[in-house]
Amino acid sequence: MKNPEPLDAYQWPPSNERIAADMGLDVRQVIRFDGNTPATPPASARPAALARALADVNEYDRGRYETLRQAIADLHGVGLDQIAIGAGSDEFIILLARIFAEGGTIATVPNDSYSMYRFAALMAGARIIDDVQKADLVFVCRPNNPTGELPDIPDVNGQLVIDEAYAHYAGVDALDRVSSGAIVLRTFSKAYGLAGARVGYAVASARNTAVITSRQAPLSVSALSAALALAAIATPPDVSVQIEERERLSKELSAIGLEPLRSYTNFLFIPMDNPQDIVDRLLPYGVVVRAFAKGLRISVRDELDDNVLLDALRSELTGAPAPSGSIRLRRATAETLLSVRLRVPGEGRVYVNTGQGFYDHMLQQLAFHSGMDLRLEGVGDLETGEHHTVEDMMIAFGDALNQALGDRRGLVRYGEARVPMDEALAHAVVDLSGRATATLSISPDPGMAAHAFTSLAQNARITLHVTATGENDHHVAEAAFKAVGRALAQAMTRDGSLIRSTKGTL
Repeated sequence: MKNPEPLDAYQWPPSNERIAADMGLDVRQVIRFDGNTPATPPASARPAALARALADVNEYDRGRYETLRQAIADLHGVGLDQIAIGAGSDEFIILLARIFAEGGTIATVPNDSYSMYRFAALMAGARIIDDVQKADLVFVCRPNNPTGELPDIPDVNGQLVIDEAYAHYAGVDALDRVSSGAIVLRTFSKAYGLAGARVGYAVASARNTAVITSRQAPLSVSALSAALALAAIATPPDVSVQIEERERLSKELSAIGLEPLRSYTNFLFIPMDNPQDIVDRLLPYGVVVRAFAKGLRISVRDELDDNVLLDALRSELTGAPAPSGSIRLRRATAETLLSVRLRVPGEGRVYVNTGQGFYDHMLQQLAFHSGMDLRLEGVGDLETGEHHTVEDMMIAFGDALNQALGDRRGLVRYGEARVPMDEALAHAVVDLSGRATATLSISPDPGMAAHAFTSLAQNARITLHVTATGENDHHVAEAAFKAVGRALAQAMTRDGSLIRSTKGTL
C-alpha cells in the first residue's frame, strides 16, 4: 500500500513564552488578540466544579456525558438524541467532511471563511468548490470568521452544516434549520470562555446525530472538560458587556485611521493591504493580533486589555508616547480563582468583582485613589464565608503591585494621607521599602479590613501604617482604604531615576 502524502499542518501561532523570549518581555506582558476568546475564564471555572469529576477520574463515563447532553438539549429545546458532544467544533468539522464528502466536494459560505474547512476537505480527500448547489457538503460560517459578517443561509442540495461558534454575539441562530436536515455546530470556547477545555457540540436530527456518534471515538472529551462545560451552561454567558466593548473599540480604531467592518462576533476585521506589518510592529508591546490575506483580525477582550492594544497602535501609527507596561497575574487555589490586570500609573479605571461586594468596593476605592488601572475578577468559595476570597484578592493584588513597582527606581518611595469619611478619620503612611510590615489600628473593624491590609503589605513588599477610628465600621474601613490609596499615589510619584535608598536597592 502506498504511503499517504503528508498534508500541510494547521499553522498555530507562537506561544506566549516564545513571543516573550523573542521580544525581551516578561511572559505576563503578552496579550493575545488573535484567538477570539474572552479576557478571563468564566466564574464557574473553579476547582469545586471539578471535584466530582476528579473523584471519579479512574472511571469512564458510560453514558457519553448524558447529563451534559441533556442540559444542552434542554437549553435548545430539543431531544437528548439530537445532541452529540465533541472536542470543540473542529472535531465535527473534520468528521462531517469524512462522512458526507469523502472524495467529493465541499463549499463554504462565505468563500473567505474559517480555514479548518479547507483542512477538513484535505483530510477527507475532497475538493473545495465555489458552487454551493453542486457541493456534497456546505459549511456556512455564521457569523463568519474572519470577517465578522452575518451571511445568508442558502438552500442547498447537499448536506448543510451551520457553524455557529459566535452565535451568542450575533443574537440570532439557525436552530430552526435542524428540522429540515441541517446540522448546527456550537462551541464552549468563545462566549463560555472554555477554549482550553475543548468542548463543542452538534445539534441535528436524531438520524444525523446517530450517524455522527457512530463514527466518533468513544470519548473524545475528558471528564474534567465535560464537568467545566456543565458548570458553565448552568450560568449562561452575558456577552452584552463584550458587545458594548466591541463597539467602543471599533470607534477608537476608526479614530486612528483603521476602519473595521461591522461585526456580529467578538472580534473586528480591518481590511488592509499589508496586515503583517501591523502584526510585526505590535509584537514588541506584547500585543498579538492576526493577519489574513485581506486584512487584520483583532479579538475584543475587555477595556483594560483593549486599551493596551489601542495605546500600542497610537504609538506606532500616530507617534503618541509609548504606553507603560501592564501586569497580568492569575491566582488559582483550591478555594479561589482570581485574575488581575494592573497598570501603574494608570487613569483610575477600576473594576473589581469577586462576589465579596463590600471588599470589592474597598479595593476599588484604594485602586482608584492611587491612580491605578486595575481589573481584578474571579470567584471564591463564598459558601464558607469571606475570609478566603478577601485574603486571596489582596494577595493577588499585592503580588501584581510588587511586580509593577519593580526595583522602585525613580519613585518618591514615601507617601502619607489623611481621609475623613463622615465621623470616621483614617491616617495612612506608606513606604515602598521592599520590606513587608503592617502596623494597623482599625476600630471598629468590619471583620477583614486589617487582615486585608496585612495581606497587601506582605505581598507588595511595602511598609504600611494605618490608624482609623470612628463609629460606623463601614465608614472606618472606607476611609482607611482611601487613605492607603492616596498615600500609595504619593509614594509612586516619579521624581527622577534614583532608587531612594543609600543602600542602592529596596
